[in-house]
Amino acid sequence: MAKGVFIAIEGPDGSGKTTQARHLVERLSAEGRDVLAVREPGGTPAGERIREILLDPAVGELSAECETFLYMAARAELVRRVIRPALESGRVVISDRYLLSTVAYQGGAGALGAEAVRETGRLATGDLSPDRTVVIDVPARTGLARVKAAGAADRMEGKGLAYHEAVREAYLAEASRDASAVVVDGTRSEDEVAEAVWDEVLRVLE
Repeated sequence: MAKGVFIAIEGPDGSGKTTQARHLVERLSAEGRDVLAVREPGGTPAGERIREILLDPAVGELSAECETFLYMAARAELVRRVIRPALESGRVVISDRYLLSTVAYQGGAGALGAEAVRETGRLATGDLSPDRTVVIDVPARTGLARVKAAGAADRMEGKGLAYHEAVREAYLAEASRDASAVVVDGTRSEDEVAEAVWDEVLRVLE
């Protein structure tokens, strides 16, 4: 049986990554491919409960260490119970966020350090890396303005501009060192971004 393909769609808050992940799933499905969409954190009963904790503004401030271990716990369940079995059955898995999010948010902006988060991530994922990571890039001010226009911000979205600027810088730095990662300009129209994402994903599809 053919090995599946693992695609992660990444980006700072307000980048449009969730919308682009949906477009990608729809396009792949229309081509007749067996596609599984997952989101992080979430995708399992435990992961969805952890998501509630992480995104609830009422939880208040959490240390970068606490956030990291919560994200990794949800990710470990998702990889073991959902992503690996799907890949082993030959499916295309599209993940709305993956390990790079924690490297950027908690490692870079949270000052925990990228390498410490990567090492924890290797344990949580069993070294499972995406075949392609697409980082949709927008300036922090642009992303936060989109979040504000969409309604109430969750706990992570509600962190200040300086934090989100650090997140963006960490994303770009990590993308430059990861051969499987590409950066797409998220300030263009939704359709233009979708075409750019599609072009990059085609490079790793059979």
